[in-house]
Amino acid sequence: MAESAARALAPPPSPAAVLELAKPITWFPPMWAFGCGAVSAGGALERDWAVVALGVLLAGPLLCATSQAINDWFDRHVDAINEPQRPIPSGRIAGRWGLYIALAGSLLSMGVAAALGPWVLLWASIGLLLAWAYSAPPVRLKRNGWWGNAAVGLSYEGLAWVSGASVIAAAVPDARILVVALLYSAGAHGIMTLNDFKSMAGDRRMGVGSLPVRLGPEAAARVACLTMALPQAAVVAMLLLWGAPTHAAVVAMLLAVQLAMMGHFLRRPRERALWYSALGVNFFVLGMLAAAFALRGIVGAV
Repeated sequence: MAESAARALAPPPSPAAVLELAKPITWFPPMWAFGCGAVSAGGALERDWAVVALGVLLAGPLLCATSQAINDWFDRHVDAINEPQRPIPSGRIAGRWGLYIALAGSLLSMGVAAALGPWVLLWASIGLLLAWAYSAPPVRLKRNGWWGNAAVGLSYEGLAWVSGASVIAAAVPDARILVVALLYSAGAHGIMTLNDFKSMAGDRRMGVGSLPVRLGPEAAARVACLTMALPQAAVVAMLLLWGAPTHAAVVAMLLAVQLAMMGHFLRRPRERALWYSALGVNFFVLGMLAAAFALRGIVGAV
């Protein structure tokens, strides 16, 4: 009873602590994917710039930030082991303020998504549902690295991409856009595995079955590389099939750079996961943009 009362009476956190909880560095992937989706759908972006800007705001500072708050609230005991300096375990966001921020962010995100149209509201609702399912019991998808990483990859890349395309098309996007968005979602599964290497000790103690914990660092690194590389190879094949050889060649060259870097990563995966995440993933996201411009020409030519 006393602990519950203390939580209820905790003072509001500082804006700096709330911003740290939201982790702005994590906003880039869904914002980038939303932009790629808007590009891929064709249309006059200069005419729709305000709507696209609002969608980018939804993808990053709203939905992604909310997902970070949700995760940190339900991971506060794990973070007390892995990263005790984070706002919640350090006490800079005390009481139940982490949960309140997650709930407020969820409501605000849904309001902005509704303003962008029914299709964006649908995709955003699915993404938000996955964010809660990823972290919150009893589902807590992150306990299984296969399912948890799939949920995050779909949210950060696929749903964000499809939302951007839906803003421009005001409808369900072309099937080829959906295929490419799904492929890059699969590739993001591997990116999420890279992120799990840094928290192996706490994950193992708290029963979080990330792939590095389940498979060991060497096997998890091989899985991560395969799940990043194979979808990109499929994108190259699709672009060739759809008559965009130049863009396919660009994606292929970016993939070749990644493969060379993967060889370096695989020799010492635990020590080099952060290195590859910081450098190699850049070529993955550049390939996304190349594929988006290819789709813009393909879809627009129909």
